[in-house]
Amino acid sequence: MAKKFGGQFSPDGDTPERGEIQTGAYEKARVDPVGARSNMLFIPAIPMVFMSLNDGAVALTVALISAAMLTLAAWLLRGGLTAEAEYNARKVARRPALPRKLISTALTGLGIAFAAYRSEPGIVAPILYGLAAAGLHVAAFGIDPLRSKGMEGIDTHQQDRVASVVDKAEKYLSQMSDAMLRSGDRKMEVKLNAFQNKARDLIRTVEEDPRDLTAARKYLGVYLMGARDATVKFADIYSRTKDEKARSDYATLLSDLSKGFDARTAKLLLDDRSDLNIEIDVLRDRLKQEGVVLDRAQ
Repeated sequence: MAKKFGGQFSPDGDTPERGEIQTGAYEKARVDPVGARSNMLFIPAIPMVFMSLNDGAVALTVALISAAMLTLAAWLLRGGLTAEAEYNARKVARRPALPRKLISTALTGLGIAFAAYRSEPGIVAPILYGLAAAGLHVAAFGIDPLRSKGMEGIDTHQQDRVASVVDKAEKYLSQMSDAMLRSGDRKMEVKLNAFQNKARDLIRTVEEDPRDLTAARKYLGVYLMGARDATVKFADIYSRTKDEKARSDYATLLSDLSKGFDARTAKLLLDDRSDLNIEIDVLRDRLKQEGVVLDRAQ
């Protein structure tokens, strides 16, 4: 299908404002962790059930149990891969509460064992097939993260508060993306993505130091909720009327929000650096009182 050319220098292209930093469309783009390999695991259950329709009640029941296990295993694997991707993307993260990938491995082994029992009744063959399937599953997809990272010295109660705020903020960002799809405006999608990157920078900063939550709570709560509501209203209006005034106002709002979130993140990082300098100075003074002379250049 032919596609209309567009861009900064095209007749209807957007010209960046002076001093405005342009963010690439794919900067910090997230790759979907659920790939074709995991989606293919939904397929084996279908032909197995259809092939058992004429094999009697017992064979059909065994096939249905096997198919249910394999389908549940594939579904859990998708969730496990997503949770692992979120874990890897963060410097500070708790291990997944539910080891979905390990449960998926066990269900895959059991499902294959039942499928093997259907054609080779007995004990040894189904167990061997099940163990082989479980081993291949681990080799292909690995296991869940088994320990938290970056949590040393962090108050767990404070971390729970941060997790609650972050989950709500991510929900707002997801709702904004879903609403923007209705507008059909690719350029606004890119601009929204740039703002969302700024918001996630602030989220990661708070996650790494939960003490910053108080200073950032308004941004991750009230401001994101307002941005979500504005995005929904813009998408509804622009999808119906293509109102350029609404588009311009919304673009200005995103630019202002991006600058605000960027400034707040920089302020939090500066405060963290100031706290570190204070701790260093205190330790130097204590060492000096103990008669240890330090080179300031160190």
